[in-house]
Amino acid sequence: MDFRIDPRTVISAGPPVADNIKQRQLAKLKKSTKELEVTFINEMVKAMRKTVPEGELFKKNSAEKMFEEMQDKELSRSMSNNQNFGLAAAMYRQMAPLVENRVYHPKEGLEKQDNEITKEP
Repeated sequence: MDFRIDPRTVISAGPPVADNIKQRQLAKLKKSTKELEVTFINEMVKAMRKTVPEGELFKKNSAEKMFEEMQDKELSRSMSNNQNFGLAAAMYRQMAPLVENRVYHPKEGLEKQDNEITKEP
């Protein structure tokens, strides 16, 4: 007996397309708000570093400045992941209902809907 399954005849029992799109959009929103929080913390760390006077004994060259910037970026990412600043969570709470209440039309496609949002009146 041949028990092969033809993939063309299998119907997936996955969630409806609109729910899947909403979940992807919510995941993108969460990632974007987290990255914005990291950027905000990074700018805060840069501003704090500017307040510390440089020593007169050792001058920083461009490589040390670049290393310091990269170190600040990783410090910001670590602070965002380990500390609860709440900026990302607050933005997500405020913007998630906009994604959840949005109507998705599978025939029109997400690209057309995204273009409608970015249009200026």
